[in-house]
Amino acid sequence: MTHTTDMASGDASLAIRTIKANGLDFAYLEAGEGPLVILLHGFPDTAHAFDDVLPRIAAAGYRVVAPFLRGYAPTALAPDGDYSVPALARDLLALIEHFGRGETARVLGHDWGSVITQFAANLRPDRFDRIVLCSVPHLRRFLLSPTWAQLRRSHYIFKFQLPMLPEQWMRKDDFAWMVEQLFRRWSPTWEFSEADLAPIKANFAEPARLKAALAYYRALPGLLANFSMHRFAFGPVTVPTRMLHGALDGCIGPRMFAGQEKRFAAGFECIRAEHLGHYLPHEDPAWLAAMAIEHFGDPRQAA
Repeated sequence: MTHTTDMASGDASLAIRTIKANGLDFAYLEAGEGPLVILLHGFPDTAHAFDDVLPRIAAAGYRVVAPFLRGYAPTALAPDGDYSVPALARDLLALIEHFGRGETARVLGHDWGSVITQFAANLRPDRFDRIVLCSVPHLRRFLLSPTWAQLRRSHYIFKFQLPMLPEQWMRKDDFAWMVEQLFRRWSPTWEFSEADLAPIKANFAEPARLKAALAYYRALPGLLANFSMHRFAFGPVTVPTRMLHGALDGCIGPRMFAGQEKRFAAGFECIRAEHLGHYLPHEDPAWLAAMAIEHFGDPRQAA
């Protein structure tokens, strides 16, 4: 069953709705009619990252759904505390099943959304028509063969493994660390406003929500240790893929996106935006929507 709430989104025309999928209550934004497109946000964002992307893709003739990921309000917290990549991928597959009604989906994932999309596409490639991956390279490249420079950039992942301390420093001084270390360094030309940050701060104001978001990172060592999951995490992606990244990204350096063709077995294109950093949906939503629409193709040719 689908429920509509009166919670406002960044686009006043988009109501937040809820469904149950994979045993959780998921909140989502939705617009348009046509073949299914799902937009997955990353850290520390919410579905509101796509407030200016979603309507553009919908206007091209798609039904576009942007869920709030597991643990991000108003989606439910995981009752078992499972924020592992396999659990997140099963969430995506359940959402495709619910909204797709048996049809395949086109998916755009940014940051953690890219991680989830890659894993889910390897778990069930038959559920995907084509995908757009933003700001995170193939997981084999990112997790198993990073450059030394990238290891330095990824220092936050190691810090997030600590208990309790990351929660304390992230909330300190109205999330000053998050603003300076994530937004200003990762997207140095993004002129964000308090309105841009308001949904993120509101979500993390609830301690359980911040703990849930950090649990995504704290589950990564378990993924590396679980060899039965490696073929899904690190195997070649067999869904047509367009990868987008910013040349100014302070989170993941441009060298990490080079030479990935062999990791994608069904067609691959990597496009670098010279004017953008890490947070593509915020920095240039028109460009991102245009790149997605071009890759997804004519919506009249249903998946």
